[in-house]
Amino acid sequence: MTRETPLRLIKRRELMLAKQDVDLLPRGVRGFYVLYKGMRRSGARNVVYVGMSYGGQNCCVRTRLRTHRRKKGRLWTYCSVFEVWENVRDDEIAELEGLFRQIYKTDSRANKLNVRKGFRKLKAVPRLLTE
Repeated sequence: MTRETPLRLIKRRELMLAKQDVDLLPRGVRGFYVLYKGMRRSGARNVVYVGMSYGGQNCCVRTRLRTHRRKKGRLWTYCSVFEVWENVRDDEIAELEGLFRQIYKTDSRANKLNVRKGFRKLKAVPRLLTE
C-alpha cells in the first residue's frame, strides 16, 4: 500500500546518501538526483550536478548514480534522490532538471560535471519585464 505524501510531484526521497551506499537504492526509480561534494573541515556540501532518470531497467536513478560513481567518483561524495509519482511524465522530469540547472548554472562550483549549461526551452518562455 502506497501512502500519500504532502507533495504533488515527489513520492519518496533520500537525502545526503553517501556515494558508497548508492547500491542500496531500489531498482527502477524515476526522478532526479543531486550530486554534492562534501567538505571535510566545514561539513558543507556543495552541488556539483543535477541529473534525472526516466526509469526503466537500464535508466533508473541507481544505474545513473553507479555510472557517475565509476566515471566521475572523485568529483562527488554524497547524493540526494527524489523519486516522482507514476503519473509524472518524463518531459515533466526533464523540465524540473532543466530548471534546477538553470538556477545554478553560473555557480562555478556547480559546473564540474555539467555538459549542458542551462535550460534551452526556458529561453522560449516570455519574460516578466518587457522592454
